[in-house]
Amino acid sequence: MSESPSIRLFVSETLSAGTALQLSRPQSHYLVNVMRCTVSQQILLFNGKEGEWLSEISVADKKACVVSVLQQSRPQTINPDVWLLFAPLKKDRTDFLIEKATELGVSRLIPAITKRTQSGRLNVERLQATATEAAEQSRRLSVPVIVEPESFEAIIKNWPEQRRLVYLDETGHGQPLAGVLADGTEHLGFWIGPEGGFSADELDALGKLTFSVAADLGPRILRAETAATAALAIRQSVADLQTPTPDRRA
Repeated sequence: MSESPSIRLFVSETLSAGTALQLSRPQSHYLVNVMRCTVSQQILLFNGKEGEWLSEISVADKKACVVSVLQQSRPQTINPDVWLLFAPLKKDRTDFLIEKATELGVSRLIPAITKRTQSGRLNVERLQATATEAAEQSRRLSVPVIVEPESFEAIIKNWPEQRRLVYLDETGHGQPLAGVLADGTEHLGFWIGPEGGFSADELDALGKLTFSVAADLGPRILRAETAATAALAIRQSVADLQTPTPDRRA
């Protein structure tokens, strides 16, 4: 079996055999100037809807590359239905969180403003680009959606009650996360509090919701981005035990 191309790009256009796509200027620059791609070099394209497609560069121009779509290399898969609510952090730490959440399959990222949130300013467009790059590099067939920051009160008011909300309680009153996830790893949302955790009033409000459950990651004090990564990794591990993943060498 020939080795699969290492370069993957997300595109918004429809993908089907025999079509030709003109890539964006940033993507064209990346292929020609950064990766030194030339005509006839093969790459992979995906759009989050129609799977992954083997494609070939037909015009190698740093301003407007054109690629010919050849054949589907992987069909579209069903994405995990998992949301992540997180407190905005400093730039590098937020970037880390977005990258790891994308790699671990999150479908929607919601910046949440709580009483102890230290940073409320986010460039959502830039974070969306970070998520796209992480999806391209991790073999994901989709890119998570990142929404504008929402307040604690707005999130509680508008949360869909059929979606279970798992919030991390640093006070030690939550159930072990692996046990919480034994009841299901899909159609849920994780809420990671800010540095210092949720306030007492916020924990009280969360505890009164019929669709929420408090979870615990153990006695260690974790930074917010570490807690988010750990929680999502535990979910992925439990999900993999329930449904084994396909051979990635195929």
